[in-house]
Amino acid sequence: MNPDIAFALGSAPVAVQPALNALWALDDALGRVLATGREAMIARIRLAWWREALERLDREPPPKEPVLEGLAQHVLPAGITGAELGEMEPGWALLPGDQPITADELESYAKARGAMLFHMSARLLQGDMAVEAAGEAWALVDLARHSTEPADVDAALAAARRRDLPRRWLRPLRPLGMLASLAKRDLDRDPGRWEEFGSPPRIARMLRHRLTGR
Repeated sequence: MNPDIAFALGSAPVAVQPALNALWALDDALGRVLATGREAMIARIRLAWWREALERLDREPPPKEPVLEGLAQHVLPAGITGAELGEMEPGWALLPGDQPITADELESYAKARGAMLFHMSARLLQGDMAVEAAGEAWALVDLARHSTEPADVDAALAAARRRDLPRRWLRPLRPLGMLASLAKRDLDRDPGRWEEFGSPPRIARMLRHRLTGR
């Protein structure tokens, strides 16, 4: 797992950490489907398998797969359904391909991945605050950081800058705010000056946010 994410989730109350870790392990697993470097059609088939497997969690026990077992054990009992988890898959499925990502695809990706991920995390953290736009910005910046195509990087960052981020985060939701603060930090820098995940300046920024909510 990305060390930025691991540090942020580790700041959450101990009781909710297993559910948060299971949820974000799903996001990591979907991302790893694309990181294999296989052709787009194979990646989409594997992503579709994940969606179907997530939806089946609502009606049958999970297969012997660690991510699905973790979701069934920790996330579903918190009131999040497998069908809701499966709604993240279409966002990832937009990405495989040889053509530049379109503006509509970026919007759909941001909502299906970032907004859903932050929304479900906020439910687990039991925080009453709109976090979807921040999740979209975080997902777009994360996409830019992992893209090798300059046009896709520029388009993702431009879309992220159009999101309005909260000025101050409520204490229960600061694990998410920590990640949003890093997204803003990246948006304030040129891609060539981005820090490594988990680097001391990024950890320091997250610690400041944890204390102040800003």
